[in-house]
Amino acid sequence: MSRNLSVTVEVNGTACALDVAPRMTLADALRNVLMLTGTHLGCEHGVCGACTVLVDGAAVRSCLMLAVQAEGSRVTTVEGLSAAEGLTPLQLAFKKHHALQCGFCTPGMITTAHALLTDEPDADADRIREVISGNLCRCTGYIPIVEAILDARSAYASAGET
Repeated sequence: MSRNLSVTVEVNGTACALDVAPRMTLADALRNVLMLTGTHLGCEHGVCGACTVLVDGAAVRSCLMLAVQAEGSRVTTVEGLSAAEGLTPLQLAFKKHHALQCGFCTPGMITTAHALLTDEPDADADRIREVISGNLCRCTGYIPIVEAILDARSAYASAGET
């Protein structure tokens, strides 16, 4: 019989004290404890990328990380990337380029693209393809996703200049 463990983590800018089973994944903690259901679970093997979140700014497969491993970390989900005043430039670009259809892969694509453009706002199409290659999409054929990420680069470049 295992006991739950207390984990302190910052999620989307809010300090959270979680009471989790030692083997609970970060994805399950986000979805089932914090009710942040934007993080999707697909394969639960780290292959599809639907569960991608940011941990201390890095894109991480939350189905492969235990919640206890997030102790003391800053976790950002797709909900935390939203802007109170409306859609972000990356979200607007996804809308403009029709870069989503069923939407299942979208949270993972958005968080992956955000991490890339934060670090590399001048990423070219080949680099974008390389980075999102770990995120599976069965609907769009990836071309609109790459176009959307390319379109959003200017917003990240100008954010880095401030």
